[in-house]
Amino acid sequence: MQNWEIRNFKKENYVDVARIYQTGIDGRNATFQKIVPTFEEWDQKYLQDCRFVVVEDGVTIGWAALLAFSKMPSYRGVAELSIYIDPEATGKGIGTALMAHIVEESEKAGFWTLQSLIFPENMASIALHNKFGFKTLCVHEKLGEMDGIFRDVALLERRSAIVGK
Repeated sequence: MQNWEIRNFKKENYVDVARIYQTGIDGRNATFQKIVPTFEEWDQKYLQDCRFVVVEDGVTIGWAALLAFSKMPSYRGVAELSIYIDPEATGKGIGTALMAHIVEESEKAGFWTLQSLIFPENMASIALHNKFGFKTLCVHEKLGEMDGIFRDVALLERRSAIVGK
């Protein structure tokens, strides 16, 4: 029996969101970022639609949010997905449930394409995305630099079957 639930993000969740984001930075396989953004920076970066957290016993253990792909109106239905799970909470089905939730809610909000940029070494994230119909469009070779090493980044994309037909 699960004892966690998916909720809309609230500002008070940010302390745990930042903690989880820091684990992604520390693991060196989730982001090029080196510093967790302030709440204000995070709030400006992510769209107001489709911000979700997974909460267990009052503690946020996972989060997902969307970033605008472009400010051009023709791309209003395209967004980049960020999804992070607390490493201490893996194996509970949280990633699967959170991904299912954000895909469904993004379609309700009118998004027809979701994209993710993922390090190819992050096999768990790629597997989760593939489970929900994301396809690898390409691998950008040596796209960004981290700790003096240029890293490849896979571009994955999911096209809605119900929005933007």
